[in-house]
Amino acid sequence: MPTLFRFLFFCAILAGTVYGAMWALATFVEPEPRDVTIRIPSERVNPPATGTINTTGK
Repeated sequence: MPTLFRFLFFCAILAGTVYGAMWALATFVEPEPRDVTIRIPSERVNPPATGTINTTGK
């Protein structure tokens, strides 16, 4: 039985360390805001007018 207690104690220490590290990261690390630019091709915004209707779904 002492081996089981030692294993459970080790798992509890490991889980507490991981939890503490996650808590410290969430508390003390502030993300830096920055602008994000996504370029959209003009063909997607204004498709060229061909005079036909595409019924194939592509």
